[in-house]
Amino acid sequence: MVPQSLPPSRMVPLGMLLGLLMASCFTFCLSHQNPNEFALINSEKSSTKESERKETKAEEDLDTEVLEVFHPTQDWQALQPGQAVPAGSHVRLNLQTGAREVKLQYEDKFRNNLKRLKRGRRLDINTNTYTSQDLKSALAKFKEGAEVESSKEDKARQAEVKRFFRPIEELKKEFDELNIVIETDMQIMVRLINKFNSSSSSLEEKIAALFDLEYYVHQMDNAQDLLSFGGLQVVINGLNSTEPLVKEYAAFVLGAAFSSNPKVQVEAVEGGALQKLLVILATEQPLTAKKKVLFALCSLLRHFPYAQQQFLKLGGLQVLRDLVQEKSTEVLAVRVVTLLYDLVTEKMFAEEEAELTRDTSPEKLHQYRQVHLLPGLREQGWCEITARLLALPEHDAREKVLQTLGALLATCRDLYHQDPQLSRTLSSLQAEYQALAALELQEGEDEGYFRELLASVNSLLKELR
Repeated sequence: MVPQSLPPSRMVPLGMLLGLLMASCFTFCLSHQNPNEFALINSEKSSTKESERKETKAEEDLDTEVLEVFHPTQDWQALQPGQAVPAGSHVRLNLQTGAREVKLQYEDKFRNNLKRLKRGRRLDINTNTYTSQDLKSALAKFKEGAEVESSKEDKARQAEVKRFFRPIEELKKEFDELNIVIETDMQIMVRLINKFNSSSSSLEEKIAALFDLEYYVHQMDNAQDLLSFGGLQVVINGLNSTEPLVKEYAAFVLGAAFSSNPKVQVEAVEGGALQKLLVILATEQPLTAKKKVLFALCSLLRHFPYAQQQFLKLGGLQVLRDLVQEKSTEVLAVRVVTLLYDLVTEKMFAEEEAELTRDTSPEKLHQYRQVHLLPGLREQGWCEITARLLALPEHDAREKVLQTLGALLATCRDLYHQDPQLSRTLSSLQAEYQALAALELQEGEDEGYFRELLASVNSLLKELR
């Protein structure tokens, strides 16, 4: 049976109805569809930003949130967000997993920290949780406790010091009650000079005063203070005493005051000290007194060319020559030879210094050129005297004589060539020191004393051949 078609008049309303139905269905679908599907931004980026905002807000809220205490062990453990780490723990970032890990750094140190906290002030907080405000409060109280403990230690230390020492005010008060006055060095020296210069003082008191005075004038300032109030001249005048002990100790004080003190040296020469010292050496005096006088003379002449000029003018070389030729004066002879060596080399060094600095007319060099020491030594027979002193048995004395012979070699060369006794003595010393130097080498000494003496002997023999 062939179906019959609908008349056109009915098809138009049916089409309109079908169109309305489709529009309603499309509207319903749009109302239930996710709007992000048609957004013009990346949904993944939007969700990432949202999560970052949440994490930032969570971190900002950590200060007010209650934190869980993490209890580390000796092994590494992962630290969860929101957990607090006790002090003394070791925290690291695991680069493979990106997680933070915690363990105890030093078990003993951690226990000591806990013990120290137990001795200090404790906080009344929950042992499982605490906030950042609790941490700040605990830190403030910990610092306060440390200051209190430090203050207690300082007070205890001060009490300990007070137990052993007393304040200076208290000591001064007691000294005043005992009529004891604290003196300066200047006041002490004035008192000692007055005691020495007093006619009522006994010989023992004068010697004691000079002995104490020598201790103070070792200092350059004190020696100049002694000069300022006239004490130096009083001691110089003591060289005229008839008592050998007074001469001896007066020279002892002067030798200490002259040493490397140009101002005092100048005043001493002007005050007649040089003449008085030479007179004592030229007259019969005890050996102990001459030792002290020779010490004072050496201190006055060294590094003082003006005094050396006056020494030569006053016949000082002849006085020393007669001194070393006396019997039982070997000790003085070695000291005299050492003095002559120092004076000769001192002038040589001054000339070399002027040549190196290219200063043709320095005042110091001009003064040294006024000292004609080497011609005076040759004229007074010191070339032969020094050579005879090689017979001394002590190695130290021989060393000083060999040094002086080397310094006089340019002046005394022809006299040394004509002295067969000197050549025999040097040859004997060469054999002796060769044997001693060989023993030093066997004992493994790198820089031997006898090898140095042997070198000096060999050098002289070479010059004389």
